[in-house]
Amino acid sequence: MASLKEIKTRISSVDSTKKITSAMKMVASAKLRKAQKNIEAFLPYEQKLNEMLNCFLSTEKDVKSIYAEQRDLCRVAIVAASSNSSLCGAFNSTIIKKTTQLIELFSQQLGRENIEVLSIGKKVADAVKRLGFANSENYEHLVDKPTYEDAISFAEKLVALFAEKKVDQIIFVYQHFKSSAVQQLVQETYLPLSLQVSSDKSNVEYILEPDREHILSLLLPKVLRLKVYTMLLDSIASEQAARTLAMQIATDNAEKLLEELTIQYNKSRQQAITNELLDIMGGQQ
Repeated sequence: MASLKEIKTRISSVDSTKKITSAMKMVASAKLRKAQKNIEAFLPYEQKLNEMLNCFLSTEKDVKSIYAEQRDLCRVAIVAASSNSSLCGAFNSTIIKKTTQLIELFSQQLGRENIEVLSIGKKVADAVKRLGFANSENYEHLVDKPTYEDAISFAEKLVALFAEKKVDQIIFVYQHFKSSAVQQLVQETYLPLSLQVSSDKSNVEYILEPDREHILSLLLPKVLRLKVYTMLLDSIASEQAARTLAMQIATDNAEKLLEELTIQYNKSRQQAITNELLDIMGGQQ
């Protein structure tokens, strides 16, 4: 049985850890509220704009765009978004696992030399680097406080890769924020654009001003930029939600452990007092 001093030392250590995890939970909660506000305000706009684009293009049978060009898959780019720091549960490990699976899949189909991985976040960047893939540029700043200008710059890089036929497909891997307790892993094709619309919306007639070509030249790049920005905001909200939950669980576990240690300390102390009384009574006899 551990001595009273050892139990007391452990109680102090666990209590200090509890204070740290509780403080981290409060910080993550504050960041989550801001991130949640951002994504909830921006996501409906991006989704509606994308819906309008798909609906419009589905009615224009002769529309051709380089952004929707379907090619034989010879080279692929994977864009994976994680966090820069840990202590957020399975948030990073889920992204890393999915990215690794995609790399293995395309390695068998296309060969490793035909795979490009663009890692957003230090954790996934370190993981893919160990697999032999390294970013030519640092994208860690896109995780901390991404701006719309940052999203535009990154989107233009991705569009250029596709337009110049350096890759035939670009895939996003990130966590979608569903609620404070649920984050959903998402794997979706960024380019080429998939023009799909339900039949009940395919009969919508649009009045175009000034003309179709001018609208498409403005709308398509805007949709692609918005998608990148939405993905970044979505990933950040998911990260803070995962960290808040992880720190809450850690704080609760520390509280339970403190209760168990306190009971153990009291029992040991009571046993020590009982032994001393028995020694005194035995000495008197």
